[in-house]
Amino acid sequence: MSKKIKKIVCFGGGNAVPKLLLESLKKYPVKITGITSMVDNGGSAGQLREDFDVLPPGDIRRHILALSDAPKWKKELLKFRFGREKFPGGHKGHNFANVFIVGLEYILKDYRKVIEIMHNFMEIKKQHQALPATIDKVQLTAELENGKIVKGEDEIDVPKTHNPKLKIKKVYLKPKGKVFPQTKKAVIEADLITLGPGDLYSSIIPCLLSEGIKKAFKKSKAKKVLIVNPMTKFGETNNFSVLDFTNEIEKYMGCPLDFVIYNTEIPNEKRGEEYKKETPSIQDLVKIDKNLNKKKFIGKNLLVKSGPIIYDSKKVVKAILNLCQVVKIRPLPAQRIKINN
Repeated sequence: MSKKIKKIVCFGGGNAVPKLLLESLKKYPVKITGITSMVDNGGSAGQLREDFDVLPPGDIRRHILALSDAPKWKKELLKFRFGREKFPGGHKGHNFANVFIVGLEYILKDYRKVIEIMHNFMEIKKQHQALPATIDKVQLTAELENGKIVKGEDEIDVPKTHNPKLKIKKVYLKPKGKVFPQTKKAVIEADLITLGPGDLYSSIIPCLLSEGIKKAFKKSKAKKVLIVNPMTKFGETNNFSVLDFTNEIEKYMGCPLDFVIYNTEIPNEKRGEEYKKETPSIQDLVKIDKNLNKKKFIGKNLLVKSGPIIYDSKKVVKAILNLCQVVKIRPLPAQRIKINN
């Protein structure tokens, strides 16, 4: 096997990709780039965005934290919340990292410098990076099957004013944003690209909407891998199957996927009902289509053993690395991993 350090690019916002992939991949001798959309307009990040005319800090903050090798106090500082304002989802006050990133952008007027400062402050190793899909100020917009236009990531993510039973016909950015140059470069030079898991239309696909990203995907020789969600989400992926996820990603990516990893484990009914009570937006297990091409579609038991119906990070990372022959790489020795005190 080549001694060349493999370059892995992971697309997706929210909590799934940082926790599931970035934190675990950090333990291997690979170069990681986490790429997130810049369309969040809800909660603390949304208010700061509106008040100061800046880019939303929430998703890239999560990628930075996941890749960080900083001591515990720095990570706790970035997670610290303060203030009395109440936001949807039960959050109270602003996240310190959101305010810090917004303050840097507002003062410096240079998002590239903001990224550099955050990487240095959070002690991210030089081979890793957290990047935005675009640094243009854009809003996510969706067209529903009945022709209705829905504006804003927050409304698409959790429908409040439109019928969530209606299918999303397409999503796009308004105004059109250009792909961030470093992101384009990372895609072209990657050995492996992963997409998801995460909310399809409000997290993963928004990363693929900026102008120039499709050309980068087509030019890239990387193995392109979709990690299908374990369950569908009300208002976004109602009744979706593995092929539905695949077709949508390939449409926006502009080229075929090399592999699709999906879950085959069926948890017991009680566990499923408890999880749906805790997370009302979650619907059912993603349907598995018949006669899937086994060379492309890889089904495995990816779930944690108990509790919420979510993926086990070790299982997913192992599946990715084995599948793409990026690993016969062993985890870094314990003494080379910085341990927080």
